[in-house]
Amino acid sequence: MSQPKSVKPKALIVDDDSIIAESLAQFLKTDGIASSIASDGIEALELLEHGQDQHYGLVITDMNMPRCDGIQLLKKIRKLYPDLSVIVITGYAKIQTAVDSIKLGAVDYLTKPIIDSELRISIDKALQHHVLLAENKSLRDQLAQRYGMGNIIGTDFRMQRVYDLVQAVAPSKTTVLIDGDSGTGKSLAARAIHQQSQRHAGPFVTFSCGSIPESLLESELFGHVKGAFTGADFNKPGKILSANGETLFIDEINSATPALQLKLLRVLQERQFEPLGSNETVDVDVRFVLATNQPLKPLVDEGNFREDLYYRINVVCIELPPLRDRSGDITLLAEHFLGKFCKEMNKTITSLTADANRALQKHSWPGNVRELENAMERAVVLSRRPVIDIDDLPQTIAELADEAAAATRRHTAASDSSATCCIRALENGWTPMPLQQALEDPERQIIEAALKANDWNRQETSKQLNINRTTLYKKIKHFHLDQV
Repeated sequence: MSQPKSVKPKALIVDDDSIIAESLAQFLKTDGIASSIASDGIEALELLEHGQDQHYGLVITDMNMPRCDGIQLLKKIRKLYPDLSVIVITGYAKIQTAVDSIKLGAVDYLTKPIIDSELRISIDKALQHHVLLAENKSLRDQLAQRYGMGNIIGTDFRMQRVYDLVQAVAPSKTTVLIDGDSGTGKSLAARAIHQQSQRHAGPFVTFSCGSIPESLLESELFGHVKGAFTGADFNKPGKILSANGETLFIDEINSATPALQLKLLRVLQERQFEPLGSNETVDVDVRFVLATNQPLKPLVDEGNFREDLYYRINVVCIELPPLRDRSGDITLLAEHFLGKFCKEMNKTITSLTADANRALQKHSWPGNVRELENAMERAVVLSRRPVIDIDDLPQTIAELADEAAAATRRHTAASDSSATCCIRALENGWTPMPLQQALEDPERQIIEAALKANDWNRQETSKQLNINRTTLYKKIKHFHLDQV
């Protein structure tokens, strides 16, 4: 995180000449910058390691020192403390040494005797560079928090399988195919793979086959050179080249054209391609993660997707289950989104009511996790109470819950009515008959009432009556209810 403007980070001066080191410390003090002094690279690294409570932002190091010189120290700092800015000073100016220092990440290279005005400019530049590095680190940490494994939520055994596969495949360069309905979180899983990989410090490049006109697909993915087609007025690098050395996520691969499938197959096999209109072959190092919202095997069988490409991309397949198949995760996800949006909107909402929870459970979630996320965002925006109630949810969800409650009430009333009829029949006197025959009339009335309450949905009726569906069918036939 960047420091407040009123607080300057501390400097570490590394020089085996104590007079020069003290002079630099005094110069920094006049500019309001506190400093520590080390006589060589080893001592400097010890101060950095044990001074975690100190906010070091700048290192000014001599080049020629015993035990550990400036170049060695610079290498260590770049590896262990990447947000530190380093200025290298030396009394023996060499072009190659200056070039090596800058290549290793030094902000500036100064020669002795040091001119105060040049040093001040160099320090200002280094401190600005430190702030930029710290902000970049903070942004990377936020990305890791937002798109890391902690955001793929679920206790369902199928989600546990997803976690295991993401963690197992992320460190490799293996191509991954993510299969799942729209809204199940395919892009989130792809980002989690990127964040867990060795490429996490670089960009996560995305490309969607379904959102780009067919005529532009190849140009957008592979790039083009000037004059490749009408309107190509300049060279344009495609997504693959933009992702060189990084991760490329190709969404909706099921929408790829035959021509695009063929060119993509070559990239996956040979890691080479030619931009549109060019004869120059480009070598790339890209980690491919692809996603489909439609099973590819049927497309292969129908001849609409290349079989060789299917087997090339289906090295490791991660299947994301639809939300309707993991209803046990609905409350967990709803509470996660509730906390997320309360934080974003600075609102205090503690929980969902029992009615709201039941409504979420009753919904079939055709839009999957994305639909649930949108529903919770709406609820947080509209709620004026410390809890989310059923009327804060989208109307379709609330209406479904009302219908379910009404059906339950009708079923209960019908059952009560049947029981009342049975009691009244007994009060009017007893006609001798076997018990099984005596129970037939009330049983018929109960089954008929339950069927009506459920709009003659036999599966739902068998669930409510807690009987086998086959048993229900037999009783419907026995009581001639199929003719009602």
